[in-house]
Amino acid sequence: MKINENISQKWLEIIQKEKNKEYFKNIEKKINEDIKSWITIYPPIENIFNAFEKTAFEDIKVIILWQDPYHRPGQAQWFCFSVPEWMKLPPSLKNIYKEINNSLQIDNKNNGDLTSWTKEWVFLLNAILTVQAWNPASHSKIGWEKFSDEIIKIISLEHEKVIFLLWWAFAISKKSLIDTNKHIVLESPHPSPFSAHRWFLWNNHFKKTNEILKSWGKKEIDWKV
Repeated sequence: MKINENISQKWLEIIQKEKNKEYFKNIEKKINEDIKSWITIYPPIENIFNAFEKTAFEDIKVIILWQDPYHRPGQAQWFCFSVPEWMKLPPSLKNIYKEINNSLQIDNKNNGDLTSWTKEWVFLLNAILTVQAWNPASHSKIGWEKFSDEIIKIISLEHEKVIFLLWWAFAISKKSLIDTNKHIVLESPHPSPFSAHRWFLWNNHFKKTNEILKSWGKKEIDWKV
């Protein structure tokens, strides 16, 4: 499983250390078995670590955590919630945009490509980095959760003042990995249409994030896509 050569040195060291562990060898084994069985994997193998390439370890200001990539053709990118610009917006992303508009009066229209957020040092992390086509959560329990848990713990340990946006029970369960004495955790239900009405909409997370960053003397996030 190749690591993109453009990734920062710090991420390279962290990922390489995890790759040498037994659990990660099991991840690679499962993915290779799927590929040999002609099962399509999303995102493409060469893009698995691109979220890490887009947001350097040293620059992280905000983390948004989701479960796993989109499983339909053309949707999956290398960071959570994001889809290519030409792709129809998924329902959860529509609600994310609604909330941004609610609190900040920013209308992101129909562009679902969140690359611009990564340039604002928002780390868009899928806890499970791969998925089989048309089979959601198919690569859960193969080891990715351990990998992403390690990533969260390292960020918590080595960073100061990062804001973690944890939406729904799966993401909120990771709160125990975060040192809340030096980081801020904002929690709410998932932006899915099934739960967004239960306080995701009007949770003011995007506005609160910018207010917190400003209070820390950091540049606010431009949430415009």
